[in-house]
Amino acid sequence: MSGQGFHVHGPHDHAVEHAAQHGDSFSNNIAVMTAVLATVGALFGYLGGATQNDAALFKNNAAIAKTTAANSWNYYQAKSNKQNLAELAAELPGVNAAKYKAEVARYEGEKTGIKKEAEKFEAESSVWNEKSERALHTHHQWALATTAEQIAISLAAIALLTRRRWLLTATYGVAVVGFALGAFAWLHVDPIGALFAAGH
Repeated sequence: MSGQGFHVHGPHDHAVEHAAQHGDSFSNNIAVMTAVLATVGALFGYLGGATQNDAALFKNNAAIAKTTAANSWNYYQAKSNKQNLAELAAELPGVNAAKYKAEVARYEGEKTGIKKEAEKFEAESSVWNEKSERALHTHHQWALATTAEQIAISLAAIALLTRRRWLLTATYGVAVVGFALGAFAWLHVDPIGALFAAGH
């Protein structure tokens, strides 16, 4: 621990620093590429976290709307019970049938409004659930893109330590896959889903 704070070295930091000091182009290229991949990976990770939070928020909104719809349906059922009682009372001998028939009509009108409200909240819940599913799917795409960049960084470290050019080529390949996955997430494109849809 130095007087300027605590510093932790990664597995290939010393090799990268050595290469930067001694002008090795192979190592310099890996050092620059690693920095770019780490930056892109951090951005992908942030976007993945943001979409996960969105998915949770949307799911919460769906639950609230579903609860409100359930409450409305319960209220609708209570009005139906009162309407049934009023209908029965209207048939009893010696009662004011007109009064109970008016109550039946009133309950029927109230039920119509309550039913519309319950259906509105059920539809709203479905919309929020769909938004949550889409956000969660995008989160998974960002997570895959982040993982690809992390694998590319690990391959870069191994390429640097072993000085194998084929590993550097593999690093570039995995990094490109990560960039493509990030682009799909950004554009909300699902290439795997599109392939399945085309197959059916």
